[in-house]
Amino acid sequence: MKKITINDMKHHVGEEITLGAWLANKRSSGKIAFLQLRDGSGFVQGVVVKEEVGEELFAVAKGMTQETSMYVTGVVTEDSRTTFGYELQVKNIDVIAEAIDFPITPKEHGTEFLMDNRHLWLRSRKQHAIMKIRNEVIRATYEFFNENGFTKVDPPILTGSAPEGTSELFQTKYFDEDAYLSQSGQLYMEAAAMALGKVFSFGPTFRAEKSKTRRHLIEFWMIEPEMAFVEFNENLEVQENYVSYIVQSVVKNCPLELERLGRDVSKLEKIKVPFPRISYDDAITFLHENGFNDIQWGDDFGSPHETAIAEHYDLPVFITHYPIGIKPFYMQPHPDRDDVVLCADLIAPEGYGEIIGGSERIHDHHLMEQRIKEHNLDPQAYAWYLELRKQGSVPHSGFGLGLERTVAWISGAEHVRESIPFPRLLNRLYP
Repeated sequence: MKKITINDMKHHVGEEITLGAWLANKRSSGKIAFLQLRDGSGFVQGVVVKEEVGEELFAVAKGMTQETSMYVTGVVTEDSRTTFGYELQVKNIDVIAEAIDFPITPKEHGTEFLMDNRHLWLRSRKQHAIMKIRNEVIRATYEFFNENGFTKVDPPILTGSAPEGTSELFQTKYFDEDAYLSQSGQLYMEAAAMALGKVFSFGPTFRAEKSKTRRHLIEFWMIEPEMAFVEFNENLEVQENYVSYIVQSVVKNCPLELERLGRDVSKLEKIKVPFPRISYDDAITFLHENGFNDIQWGDDFGSPHETAIAEHYDLPVFITHYPIGIKPFYMQPHPDRDDVVLCADLIAPEGYGEIIGGSERIHDHHLMEQRIKEHNLDPQAYAWYLELRKQGSVPHSGFGLGLERTVAWISGAEHVRESIPFPRLLNRLYP
């Protein structure tokens, strides 16, 4: 018998096939049982008619417990009543393993219960849809950068210094010296850009920030491009083209998943270049005009401030030229002002906050040396980074996109913890 996956059923209408599947749910109506089957590639309904399969097989179908695994054989038919468009007329069921007291039933469960059972919660339709969207964002990311002449480079996860000079790092012992779990691969990507021109990394990063907001994870994944001979405005163009590309890829390739999540696709269809831009100065003025008198020039924005600004636009919005005092040491100063730097944060719509932070990097050796001293960083730890400015330095720029925040926004997930398979949170290291 031809063994296929659910997402391939459209190519086998009228044929008898076999699926390896789990029972997600079931219901029966007299002499017909309806099995909700899943195989990882998708979900489909299996119809078991007692008169066609006999008493014994029908009893098996009605008696199976949620998440029992099986091989199920049947004929693929079209079904215009469902979004998927197909169903399986079941002829035979071969039970592989019965599931015993599966804890996540089709009812409401508390968040902590679901997180304790994350290894099983991933099987649900909603979580399945979010993981498929995450996968599409990853696929489209590689496609975008490969098509635009970037080379993927993998920076180390264990480092001897902090890229942003913060103390919110996970420290470990590296034989007889201190090491840290990386909070960004940026510094190494700058070195790679001097060798390969346009590069990007895609890997895990770690922040020991004790935050419990819906936007934060302790461990998350970052896409970090760096580009030689690219200045500030060119950097913003790459960012908006990239974000537009991945959003439209999800719209095109994940329609079933977006529908399953109840996502308003019209909001995503609007995400096309160019994105609006507002300076930090104008953002402060805007916030004051809208009743946010708690923030003054020189303060960093909190979630309420970012949300208020984002709600003024239908598209992601760049906030540009932040004060030098609230940004990392490596950012290039504005050519006409000494109080702001050539940087931008990209704020997603619908209250999802910053998804990208980027800037033009300092390429002057003496200025970088000065900044390292001003931030009280260990010159020896950054000696190799400083040397990049002595060996044929050029203007260069880069950015970092947080995968989980981006997936949460595109999928409409309430909390960023749903956009990663096994989230690491302030009080959660299990499962």
